[in-house]
Amino acid sequence: MGRRLLLPHTRRLMLFLRPMRYSASATATATAGSLRDPLHVCVVGSGPAGFYTAEKMLKGREGVRVDIIDRLPTPFGLVRSGVAPDHPETKIVVNQFSRVAANPRCSFFGNVTLGSDLSLSELRKTYDVVVLAYGAESDRSFGIPGEDLRGIHSAREFVWWYNGHPDMCNLAPDLTNTDSAVVLGQGNVALDVARILLRCTTELASTDIADYALDALRSSTIRKVYLVGRRGPVQAACTAKELREILGLKNVNVYIKEADLATSPADKEEMRNSRIKRRVYELLSKAATVHQENNDNDRKELHFVFFRKPTKFLPSEDGSTVGAMELEKTLLKEMMEQLESRWQLELVSLKN
Repeated sequence: MGRRLLLPHTRRLMLFLRPMRYSASATATATAGSLRDPLHVCVVGSGPAGFYTAEKMLKGREGVRVDIIDRLPTPFGLVRSGVAPDHPETKIVVNQFSRVAANPRCSFFGNVTLGSDLSLSELRKTYDVVVLAYGAESDRSFGIPGEDLRGIHSAREFVWWYNGHPDMCNLAPDLTNTDSAVVLGQGNVALDVARILLRCTTELASTDIADYALDALRSSTIRKVYLVGRRGPVQAACTAKELREILGLKNVNVYIKEADLATSPADKEEMRNSRIKRRVYELLSKAATVHQENNDNDRKELHFVFFRKPTKFLPSEDGSTVGAMELEKTLLKEMMEQLESRWQLELVSLKN
């Protein structure tokens, strides 16, 4: 059994300017033009935020020099370690970043860690401008019992593992002692994780997935993946493109409870106001009908579970590995208000 933590893909982007010196007779406020020329900029982080920042700097000011530093030996951040290996079209942006890196006024320095190899104060003394454009690398915890059991992994860990990130190359998730995996969340990253677990390994072999991950997936005994979400199908955070892809996997049956597809007036309003939400709901509804007729035992299974949230992870017989998960049924706020109103009406009628 596995777990996914829904991580916000936020980027930390902070700008530091070197303090400027004024002459005793200076009376006007300093402007950007007061900075020394040529301007020397340091960008910390070589992911999309870092390279887009460098590109804008190089285009926006003549003669500016930009140094990009990163704690990893290779650049491109999430494009390299976050994008699924079977989505090469998304990684095409690397070509744009490579052109930025090839600019003679741009330099990349890998294996440099801010805070240990050098400090922020040292950077500010060396450069006119320092931009912190590195991402959030910590996971959010649920704060529920059993979260520290073996076999529970965050999305960051698992995605970095199959993408060959050096921090997670030794993760070694156990994919051979169970037939089921649970992914908490129903956004695009959750769908990536589920798709990698269910996709035919012969198809994955033609991607740039890490060799050790491909070997592990070839030996995997996982036949069922459960995508669990706190809200309903209308609120699913995935895009129609990602959903269509996973619903179209070969030799995979999709299971969705008919009751979970019931919509409230608020759901219908959401769909009227959002073409994406409407399309996602339509795809899920169609999949629930199409796959009902497929009962081939050789096919893998993808289960969409709505209106559930985890309350506890339960250990297996060895006491240290996750064996099960306790789920609690949830209701959307509007549904709760409708039920409370109904209960109040019933109480009034009883009193009368």
